[in-house]
Amino acid sequence: MLSHCFLLLLLSLSSLTGPSLTLPFEQRGFWDFNIDGDGGGLMTTMMRDEEEGSAVEEMPPPEVSICPFGCHCQLHVVQCSDLGLAEVPANIPTDTKLLDLQNNRISELRENDFKGLTNLYALVLVNNQISKVHPRTFAPLRHLQKLYFSRNLLTTVPKNLPPSLVELRIHDNHIKKVAEGTFESMGSLNCIEMGGNPLQNSGFEPGAFKGLKVSYLRISEAKLTGVPKDLPESIHELHLDHNQIQAIELEDLSRYKQLYRLGLGYNKIRMIENGSLSYVPKLRELHLENNLLSRVPKGLPEMKYLQVVYLHSNNISRVGIDDFCPRGFGMKRTFYNGISLFANPVKYWEVQPATFRCVTDRMAIQLGNYKK
Repeated sequence: MLSHCFLLLLLSLSSLTGPSLTLPFEQRGFWDFNIDGDGGGLMTTMMRDEEEGSAVEEMPPPEVSICPFGCHCQLHVVQCSDLGLAEVPANIPTDTKLLDLQNNRISELRENDFKGLTNLYALVLVNNQISKVHPRTFAPLRHLQKLYFSRNLLTTVPKNLPPSLVELRIHDNHIKKVAEGTFESMGSLNCIEMGGNPLQNSGFEPGAFKGLKVSYLRISEAKLTGVPKDLPESIHELHLDHNQIQAIELEDLSRYKQLYRLGLGYNKIRMIENGSLSYVPKLRELHLENNLLSRVPKGLPEMKYLQVVYLHSNNISRVGIDDFCPRGFGMKRTFYNGISLFANPVKYWEVQPATFRCVTDRMAIQLGNYKK
């Protein structure tokens, strides 16, 4: 996934930016004197200067950016990955827009590590050993939009992240706490990926996400026992899979009326309280696979836009004729194009054909393959 994202970053940067002066190990040529074929242009200029009593004005040599040793620099992109670096290298060209430092041994980010890199758009720090970040490390990065900080040793979200940040990926660290004001003044932040951290529900202080208008949030593979409170109301996609959530209570989803994709797979959910799903009327995709449900959740027929429901690998033994589709066809704006019920102890031959009357195609229904 990271390599795919990295390729997209390279393509987007190459299309947005023109040729760079920061070519790798390039020695600039001699100055262009506009010499014609026989050299007359240069001779005429020198003779005129000599007659006027002045010599050719000596111009300072053009500024040449130096590429850090071992790195590869081209088109505003500096790649320093897989070099065994113990710290951020010096002499990074100031016109750099993408800096790749993944797969090294960097353990600390210091105050001046990114000094002068005001044009930096994306910073990749994946798979290092970073545990310490100076409070002013990111101060020069006034235009940074993408920060990839995954697979490090962070115990908290770094302070003073750039307000310009749009995407933050900080999964697979050791973060146990998200303090109040962590994302303060970050009104541009749209995507947060913080799964794979030992976060419990108590690890989110009140106001941790205050002011954010994030549309994508993933807190998977953590230690959550319930849907966290006070997440941003603007969320369109919420992924809480691979946790220890045991139930969805009535008020758990009441804030998230803009949700269109909800991931709750691979938890321990036994019960979804009646009426809980009515708070997410725009939901299009619901993942509840690999839980402990004994029946199809109530409220699915009233969800006008729901198209995909994953319910496989639960304990569902019976499917009713009105579990998915409303009585009146006019109530359903969008028909289902995917319902998975396989790996449940339901006797699929007893399910009435009319149960799936609001499904686009019979191939969209998956049943059977249950093993005790």
